[in-house]
Amino acid sequence: MKFGGSSLADAGRIRRVAELVRRAGREPGAETPVVVVSAMGGVTDRLFALARVALGGRSAQGAALEQVEELRRHHEQALAEICGEARDVSGDVLSRLDAYFAELRDIVIGVSLLGELSPRSLDAIASYGEKLSTLLSAAALRVLGTPAAAISAEEVVVTDATFGSAVPDMEATTRRAAEQVVPLARQGIVPVVTGYIGATPEGVTTTLGRNGSDYSAAIVGAAVGAEEIWIWTDVDGVMTADPRLVPSARSLPDLSYAEAAELAYFGSKVIHPRTIVPAVAAGVPIRIKNTFNPDHPGTLIAASSSHAVKAVKAVTVIRDLALVTVEGLGMLGVPGIAGRTFGAMATAGVNVLMISQASSESNIAFVVAQREVATAVAALREAFALELHRHEVDAIRAQEGVAIVTAVGGDMRGTPGVAGRLFGALGNAGVNVIAIAQGSSELSISCTVLDSAVVDALRAVHEEFVEGTR
Repeated sequence: MKFGGSSLADAGRIRRVAELVRRAGREPGAETPVVVVSAMGGVTDRLFALARVALGGRSAQGAALEQVEELRRHHEQALAEICGEARDVSGDVLSRLDAYFAELRDIVIGVSLLGELSPRSLDAIASYGEKLSTLLSAAALRVLGTPAAAISAEEVVVTDATFGSAVPDMEATTRRAAEQVVPLARQGIVPVVTGYIGATPEGVTTTLGRNGSDYSAAIVGAAVGAEEIWIWTDVDGVMTADPRLVPSARSLPDLSYAEAAELAYFGSKVIHPRTIVPAVAAGVPIRIKNTFNPDHPGTLIAASSSHAVKAVKAVTVIRDLALVTVEGLGMLGVPGIAGRTFGAMATAGVNVLMISQASSESNIAFVVAQREVATAVAALREAFALELHRHEVDAIRAQEGVAIVTAVGGDMRGTPGVAGRLFGALGNAGVNVIAIAQGSSELSISCTVLDSAVVDALRAVHEEFVEGTR
């Protein structure tokens, strides 16, 4: 059972989480749950902010340490509200909070004295949000009379040394989980494990990437051989569209792993895109549930899903993008143009979200994040400087202010007319399609549209496929 920052925003919500865990452990035939938690809402952002302040050097050290003290007061206040008169619980947790804050102070002082913030140091600072929240969550369970133990994933999740986006070693992690986590659960003690973080085999703290606690839950769930992985969030499962943009959106009862992966990649924020990988490898289903509506069944993600009456199950969007185009008649039939294009993007560290190429080979278009467009264009102009001079490549240009709208559904495969209906719906809504991409798996169709038209596009496709009768 994984709980995110919105479920742990304050003492009241942490108590609610503890009650949900306690109730789940008391269901008939239930085994002791394993819990993975994020930092309290907003705390990770505050840790990143104080790290940047500390980077200002000796003169900024006092301001950075004051922010550390503010975090201490925030967590101590939450602990006091959680424990109330249970001083036997609060006393033990306070001493552990003190130890963590002493470590955090030392790291912050080191950063300010050196005036240097390495990825390794940033991971060390960022890890404290989850370390602190495990203490509070385990305390809330103990106050309710449920035995619980806070565990740092540094002792369980073994990763490589890619700081900021570490990759787990599942074989080593499974061994550690069998030693550190499974025995507690078998004794009826709820293990409360830090999300988002891990450690190298040498014990150096790493993080799995921002919003990586879902990924942590899948890693830990796979490692302990869980029956299901429950991701608790603030919506009733995976929705057919973003309900803030499409009021008629509703939750889906089930999805296949492949459908969920497509939705996560193309902008659904319910789960982290990498969450699916360990679950697929271990064959463990994932269930998305709502902390604030726990009786709702949510969405089950498994190897296969029920066949839908409608080919498209959900529509999603990624915004704040730009479309980069490389074009020229001199590109016709020339081998390696695509390789050089995307090689330049890889060298520049630019992530490509969608690719569309004309059959004439005179045009390659791809979508990148708006913040990376200047880097992308500069890298391409450098890579094709000679071809631009010879007019073999006529132009490298960028269109900013675009978005990707994607229709996803496993039953699109082999269903005739889906693309026609999609483009017809967009045309009827007055939405111009700038570029199109469809994978050979036929799980999704993606369109690039102007960001100003994205709400009309989403609603038109959702109405056609999800709300419509066909």
